[in-house]
Amino acid sequence: MSDQETQHNERDGERKPAGRGIEIFGRRLPLPANRGWRIALGSGLVAGGLLGFLPILGFWMIPLGLLVLSVDLIVVRRWRRRSTVKWGRARSPRDASRAGKPTREPPTNQPS
Repeated sequence: MSDQETQHNERDGERKPAGRGIEIFGRRLPLPANRGWRIALGSGLVAGGLLGFLPILGFWMIPLGLLVLSVDLIVVRRWRRRSTVKWGRARSPRDASRAGKPTREPPTNQPS
């Protein structure tokens, strides 16, 4: 268990597992502690999103349901991580990726 998955209890000096949750735009949203409930919630959101043409339901429910499912399902988690990396690379400027790296110039044969 990593430090990110635990909370430090100052009074007792113990570490206990943090509740499952997802982080969206810098905010942490709690999820049910039971794996079955999380899968049911994520599946329900995806199913409701497929009916997004109906009132109250919306297509926004599909990515939210996939995000909830990514906590427990490896296939969805891999998809989320790949899309996060691609999003980060697309948003970073090209020159920033080269910042700090010395450019390798070919040697010139100029007489001294």
